[in-house]
Amino acid sequence: MTNNLKVFRARYDLTQKELAEEVDVTRQTIISIEKERYEPSLTLAFKLATYFDVKIEDIFLYEKSTDN
Repeated sequence: MTNNLKVFRARYDLTQKELAEEVDVTRQTIISIEKERYEPSLTLAFKLATYFDVKIEDIFLYEKSTDN
């Protein structure tokens, strides 16, 4: 799954720490999501989407795997 979290964070002129505090996670969690090392829980994805007032799909982009 890819994401646009860094783009949204930049639009709002937020640091990783500021965003982390807004959605009640650590800065390291935001870093890991942005670097696509960690996929957030559905609850966290909703918190982020709600904070930015967008749909989850605007931030997180699911790419169907070609491995079957």
